[in-house]
Amino acid sequence: MYFTDRGIEELEKRRGEEEITFEWLAEQLRTFVDLNPDFEVPVERLATWLARLDDEDDEDDEE
Repeated sequence: MYFTDRGIEELEKRRGEEEITFEWLAEQLRTFVDLNPDFEVPVERLATWLARLDDEDDEDDEE
């Protein structure tokens, strides 16, 4: 188990039943980076990864 899994588990436990929009998530990520600029690169990587999750599937469908 990675150290970050504890935070992910807490998030799931506390807020797992909630429904959110990606607009809300993006705003929370912006606020987090504003408050914690040292985390700009990891947050950017996470956001990009989430945005591109379906890219591989789209490429497979085109063949």
